[in-house]
Order: sequence, then structure tokens, then C-alpha cells
Amino acid sequence: MKHNQQKRGFYSIPLTAALLIPLSLSACSSNASPQPEASPTPAASATTAPTAAPTPSPSETAPAPSTAPGGTGNTDSKASAELKSILALARKGEVKGSEFAASTDLFDEVEQKWGKPDKQESAGKGMYATYSKQKITFGFNKGMKIFDVRSYAASLNQYNATTVKQALGEPADTTVNGEDTIYTYPAGDFQLKVVIPESTGLVDHISVYSPQDAKNNMAG
Repeated sequence: MKHNQQKRGFYSIPLTAALLIPLSLSACSSNASPQPEASPTPAASATTAPTAAPTPSPSETAPAPSTAPGGTGNTDSKASAELKSILALARKGEVKGSEFAASTDLFDEVEQKWGKPDKQESAGKGMYATYSKQKITFGFNKGMKIFDVRSYAASLNQYNATTVKQALGEPADTTVNGEDTIYTYPAGDFQLKVVIPESTGLVDHISVYSPQDAKNNMAG
């Protein structure tokens, strides 16, 4: 009986050891497995970062070329519109910057509202009164009726003869007075005169002229 117990105990020791060895190996393998699982996660997140950076740059540069080509065309059309508006006012005997019209208003009315002129002198078929602040000169006859309204606005100085002709066409008459070339355009009962000195080649002033009122006599 003792012999059998010793024999049974002898076999139980290696059997236990044999069971423990694979368990320890499996434990080692399970402890090692989580290390490679963490490595793929940063690799996937790194690929998303560079894709967001380049997208805003092309959209910012896109509008830049679109504004350049239309510059000169817009300037020409603006000049043409302004000169045509000058001719439209001339058909009513008016210039921009003056509420008083040729053939309609009397110079007495101008003095009542604007005060005495800065300069007044006899010229041609009547008297001419200049208001420096308004850059307006009125020509009036002995009956005080206004027959000529002139504007010396600085905005006129940007136009040359080519610009004027492109906007208004060829003038009905071209005359030279000293160094001034005068382009005359019909405007209903009035004439629009565009005066360009040779020294500058740019418009110096315009005149809205009423031929029927340019008489050196008393009204009535």
C-alpha cells in the first residue's frame, strides 16, 4: 500500500508542473498582446492633419484677378455717363452746381440768394459775374436775364477732346479763340460749349449758352 501511494505522489508532481508550464506561457503571450494594438491608432490620426491645411489658400487667391480687367472699361463708361448728363442738363439751360438756368432766371435772383459776386465785368454782349466758391459764372443782359451759365468745376478737368467726342460725338461747330478750342454741341434751345485750352489739353470750363437771350438790350 505504501508503495502505491509513493508511486501516485510521484506522478502527481510532474503532472502539476506540466499543467503550470502551458498556463504560464499563455499568460506571457496574453501580457504581450496589448502592446502592438496601441501602435496603429496614432498612425491613422496622423493622416487627417495635412488634408485640412491647403484648402483655404486657393479660395483666398481666387477673387484677386477678377477685379483687375474691368478697371479701364468702368472708367470710360463713367466718363461717358457724366458727359451725357452734362448735355442733358444743358437742354434745360442748367449746369451742375447751379440752381439758376439760362433764359429762365434773372441775375437779381442770383444776388438775392448767393449775394454779391466776387467779380463782375463787361464782356461780349453783356455782363459776367463770377462766384468763386461755387465755381460758376453768369452772363446776363441789360434786362438782367441770364443768357450764359458757365461751370469751372474741378471734375471737368479730367476730360480731354477725345473723351468728349467719344461720349457726345462730333461737335456741330469747332472754333478757336486765342489758345482755347471751343467745341459746340446743340442742346435744344441752348448750346453746350466745351472749352479746352491748348496748354493743358483738358476741359477748362463748360458754357450753357442761350443765343436768343444774348442781346444787349432791356428785357421786354
